[in-house]
Amino acid sequence: MSATGSEHPTAVSGRVQAPSQAIAELVARALAEDAPWGDVSGEASIPATATARAELVSRAEGVLAGSDCIVEAFRQAHPEAGIVMHRADGDRLTPGATIATITGNARAILRAERIALNFAQRLSGIATLTARYVDAVEGTGARIADTRKTTPGLRMLERAAVRAGGAHNHRFSLSDAVMLKDNHLAVLAQQGLDLTQAIRAVRARIPHTMHLEVEIDRLDQLPAVLEGRPDTIMLDNFSLDDLRAGVALIDGRAIVEASGGVTLDTVRAIAETGVDVISVGELTHSAPSLDLGLDFATDGAASER
Repeated sequence: MSATGSEHPTAVSGRVQAPSQAIAELVARALAEDAPWGDVSGEASIPATATARAELVSRAEGVLAGSDCIVEAFRQAHPEAGIVMHRADGDRLTPGATIATITGNARAILRAERIALNFAQRLSGIATLTARYVDAVEGTGARIADTRKTTPGLRMLERAAVRAGGAHNHRFSLSDAVMLKDNHLAVLAQQGLDLTQAIRAVRARIPHTMHLEVEIDRLDQLPAVLEGRPDTIMLDNFSLDDLRAGVALIDGRAIVEASGGVTLDTVRAIAETGVDVISVGELTHSAPSLDLGLDFATDGAASER
């Protein structure tokens, strides 16, 4: 796939990406933050007319995400740059794999280098960790999902990276679905409503198309919640035995989500209890960045910058 100054596609390898306007705004802010009065290093050392060719490569095994940010960073720095993407979001990377080739004004490529890498390394790290979770539960039927524990302002990009890693998104924001968590239930209890009454009252207030999820942290809450007929029941920080018991009690009457204390070491066992969804905050709040680099060609050889 190649791109210059044209509108970017909204899907890569069949996966929905963040809207191009949102990406453009985020990249513009990042470029302005990084060089508010220009790149004094590049301007002092590189002739204004110098051209260069650079390759963005992977230094480690992982999964690519953020390809639209790569294109956008170099495009904004140099609208006439030649940008060729050799890999798409969701592609598996090996050390030395070439992700993109960029040609054009040398100063502009240097100015965009760090911003392109910052986005791609962060988002590819999320996609890489996500793919490990997805691989860990393969064959169980359980779906891996993210949470709202995202970097402020970057949720749209981080959610796209989770999809690139093969997992699914939970509700995007507080506006998208009703989730009654422990604090909601505590407030409702102060109003004199029991669990069943609270759930039914909420159901009566929301559109029939809106999803309703209830979080519980004890098995003894389950009968009252089931009477309220929510769409999803989240079993939070349950032991494996209690997860199995919860799945049996719910018996297909609601989607069963497991959350809390999920790691790569525990996720397979959690999936094997029969839950439908496993939400994992680590995907976005603790994913390490993937090691990527930009190599400039000099006299026919590549030298890392």
